[in-house]
Amino acid sequence: MSTVTLSELLGLPVYDATGQASGRVREVGLAPQEDRARIAVFIVKTKSGDRVLPLAAVSKINGGVRAATAADTWSTSAGAEGYLLLARDLLDQQVIDVHGRKVVRVNDIDMHRDAHHDRPVLKVGSVDVGARGAVRRLLKGVVPMAALRPVLQHIPPRLIPWDFVDLIETDPARRVKLKISHDRLATLHPADIADIIEELAPDEREAVFETLDEGVAAEALEEVDPKVQKAIIESLDSDRVADIVEEMQPDAAADLLAELPEEHTEKILEEMEPEERDEVSELLEFKENSAAGRMTTEFISLPVTANSHDAIEALRHFEGGVETVSTIYLVDSQGTLVGAVPLAKLVLAPRATALLSLTQEPLIAAHVGANDKEVAELFDKYNLLTLPVIDDQSRLSGVITSDDVISMLRDRI
Repeated sequence: MSTVTLSELLGLPVYDATGQASGRVREVGLAPQEDRARIAVFIVKTKSGDRVLPLAAVSKINGGVRAATAADTWSTSAGAEGYLLLARDLLDQQVIDVHGRKVVRVNDIDMHRDAHHDRPVLKVGSVDVGARGAVRRLLKGVVPMAALRPVLQHIPPRLIPWDFVDLIETDPARRVKLKISHDRLATLHPADIADIIEELAPDEREAVFETLDEGVAAEALEEVDPKVQKAIIESLDSDRVADIVEEMQPDAAADLLAELPEEHTEKILEEMEPEERDEVSELLEFKENSAAGRMTTEFISLPVTANSHDAIEALRHFEGGVETVSTIYLVDSQGTLVGAVPLAKLVLAPRATALLSLTQEPLIAAHVGANDKEVAELFDKYNLLTLPVIDDQSRLSGVITSDDVISMLRDRI
């Protein structure tokens, strides 16, 4: 199996079935809805305008493209509407390297060349994001290819396998038509997705968020720089934002909405489901730099009479973030905080052990009005993973996680 690059294909002479020179290769096209990697067509520049030559009608590629059909049977370029054109849509464009978890610029494209029933088959194998591809393109037509190849062999390749490439298409209509999604990107850690998002231009960020699953988008948004968060949210429709915000931790969602104009926040809240809307609205009432403003309302609390079996069942059905399950809280009939049970103790306890016997001492909590400095000092002094937040009547109002504290400190750096 040999390799040919896009830069080598562009400009090649094209001969029809009679052997007559009919034009030159202007573009190379994929039909992603049929096969994401296999080349489907050449766009040929002819005297009568651009024509579409299906690769299935090509008999040979060797110093030129030789077709098995007459030039007058090739359709006009209007028939290329549904194709991803490699030179236009990829060369010099930014793409996402999922394996390297970064945004890169494409300098050239490597294709594997094979044969099927004596007809050539081309499949995109990788994109070249290094100097080799750039030099090849810059010197094409200036230095003979025979002389250029030895030089290129001394430049280390920087290739990204096509399977690790996610395309960025800002036009919603084209995204749908070309079936461009970001399924590969969605498999990364939310922090890695956030890093990639921050490298993109505003319209590219919007394009990516439009195709991400709401849950993935929510997790990534929580990791994005607050200024970028706001820009992304303001670029999306209110109903789309509502779907994403519903999947966020309530405290993160409240922090985000608090940065938006009140009118915009109200529109988003109106689109949210009642339960999630009530949770976030409640948190929006608190000052941002207070314990109440930092806390989440998603945590596990059980009656003071509960046992370890009850706790395991609660864990099984809990849909909140993993950060808050390190501690299970006990409350009395009035909602007053009575105790805290570390997850490690719960796991080691017999099935019917009373949770009250597993509580850790001392019971550390912060008042809803505690400031950021007081919260940070409690986490530092007692090496906490979570910190319960109580109101004036000592009722459990929410929980602050170590992640919240790290975010708080990061904002101050």
